[in-house]
Amino acid sequence: MADLSQVRALTFDVFGTVVDWRSSIIREGQELGRSKGIEIDWQGFADAWRDLYQPSMEKVRNGEMPWTKLDDLHRASLERLLKEFPIEGLSEEEIDHFNRAWHRLDPWPDTVAGLTRLRRKYVLATLSNGNVALLVNMAKRAGLPWDAVLGAEPARHYKPQPEAYLMTADFLGLKPSQCMLVAAHNHDLVAASQCGYGTAFVARPTEYGPGQTRDLKAEHAFDVVAKDFLDLAHKLGC
Repeated sequence: MADLSQVRALTFDVFGTVVDWRSSIIREGQELGRSKGIEIDWQGFADAWRDLYQPSMEKVRNGEMPWTKLDDLHRASLERLLKEFPIEGLSEEEIDHFNRAWHRLDPWPDTVAGLTRLRRKYVLATLSNGNVALLVNMAKRAGLPWDAVLGAEPARHYKPQPEAYLMTADFLGLKPSQCMLVAAHNHDLVAASQCGYGTAFVARPTEYGPGQTRDLKAEHAFDVVAKDFLDLAHKLGC
């Protein structure tokens, strides 16, 4: 393991790493379906909504769209999917509530206990593409003990743009080398490493469902590789 003695803050990818977005969106869809008599493939719907995540952010990254927070990108994607599936008869209030399902994602079983241990030694901050309100509401509901909510919206850049990582470190008053990104996604960690961050890979082999084929293991020489947050806490001496 690399010498991590200078690391002061752990920053976290959130969707997939900290919370189980897929099962949570399926749950929210099923609840909506029961209340409104809508019978569709909610697993397919959840996957389709997530599939629009990167393409929508890419329009912001490449300048095709001005800065737009994730809640609004999610809403545009949702309106498209309501037509494609199709889902009818929802009021504006119901559509808005469903769009905010991303504020109500459930943590993985090890998340809260692991974060609580890690917080004894490190500053904990989000480094997520989620907007601040989304992340705050999620943390309040799930009991996520963040010291700071940072990432794309404060930096006005979506990962993997370097500004997202560099400005997060700057907001914390730290050098990138004093920060470590914890993520379940190889590409995110590579981008963070290129900005000078330490890196910790935590596998989430069911993030995309039982047939997941990507990010099943660390594909690069990251500083720490852990099976979950409790294992990460152990490896970091927490």
